[in-house]
Amino acid sequence: MRFDYTSMGFYTFDALCRPVTDIPPGGNTFFVDDFALAVSGAAGSAAIVAAKHGLKVQAVGGVGDDLMGDWVLRRLGDFGVDCKNMQRCHDFMTSSSIVTTRPDGARPALHKRGATAGFFVNDAALDRVLDTKILHIGGVGLMDAMDKGRNTEVLAEAKARGAITTLDVFASTPEDLALIKPLLAHTDYFMPSEEEAMALSGLTDFEDIAKFLLDQGVGAVILTLGADGVMYRDQHDHAFDLPAYAIDVVCTCGCGDCFNAGFATGLHLGRSIEDCVLLGQASSAQNAMGLGSQAVLDDLDSTLDFMAKTPTR
Repeated sequence: MRFDYTSMGFYTFDALCRPVTDIPPGGNTFFVDDFALAVSGAAGSAAIVAAKHGLKVQAVGGVGDDLMGDWVLRRLGDFGVDCKNMQRCHDFMTSSSIVTTRPDGARPALHKRGATAGFFVNDAALDRVLDTKILHIGGVGLMDAMDKGRNTEVLAEAKARGAITTLDVFASTPEDLALIKPLLAHTDYFMPSEEEAMALSGLTDFEDIAKFLLDQGVGAVILTLGADGVMYRDQHDHAFDLPAYAIDVVCTCGCGDCFNAGFATGLHLGRSIEDCVLLGQASSAQNAMGLGSQAVLDDLDSTLDFMAKTPTR
C-alpha cells in the first residue's frame, strides 16, 4: 500500500495564545506569555503526529486559496505529509481558529468555518485516497459536502478493500447523531471525547454510552476522558480502562486528535490494543504539555520514552 495512514476531514489554521482569562474591553490590549501557530483539526493534528511517528501519511481535505491555506500545506509538507488530495476550495477561506488558552489548559476558541465544508472526494480520487492501511475520518459535523452521504460511501469502500477504519467527530450535538449513525457500521474504532459521546447518545453513564454506540454496529468504542484517562469497549466483550499520564497541562487543544494518531501508530506497529491506547494517551499527553497541536511531540522514540518514564495519575 502507498500509505500507512490517511487522515481525511477537518484541517485548520490555528493561532493560539496563553494565558487568557478575559477578552480586553473596548479597544484595549492584554499581554500574553506565549503565542503559536499550528495546523490543527481532527484530521490535521492526527496527520502530523502520525508522520512524526514515522508513518507514511496522506492528508485529504480542503483549504482556501489564501495565505492560511498556503501555510497549512507548507507546514504539512514540513513533516513529509502527502498533500496531493488536499483540495483548494476557491469559494471558501481556510478553516481557521483563534484559540484563547486558559491558565488551566482549557481552550475556548473563535472559529471560522471554511474549506472543510467544501472539499469532496470524487470517484477519480478514490483509489489513491483508499490506497492505505488505515483510514481516519475526523471532523464529521463540519464536512458539509462529505457529510451528505459521501463519508459513509468512502468508509464502506475502505472496509471492502480491507483498510482499518477510525472515526472522530467535532464537538457533537444531539442532532449530529443522524450524521454519525450511518458511519458506525463501517468503523472499526470510534474515538469521541466524553462530552461528544454524551451529546450524541443523550446518556450520561459511560457504560450505557458504550453499549448504545456498540449497538449501532461500531467495532469498538474508545472514550477519551481527559484527566480521567480512557475507556475501551468492543464487540468481543474486551473491556479495560487506563488512567491518564500525570503531567502539567499547558493547552488541551488537539489532545483528542493526537490520541487518534498515537492509537493508529500502535495499530500500524501491530501492538496489543492496550498498547495502542497507551500510545494514544502518550501522544495526547505530550501535546497537552505545549502550546499548539503537536508542539512537544517529536518522534516515536520520544513517545516510547515518555511512556516508559512518565507516571500515571
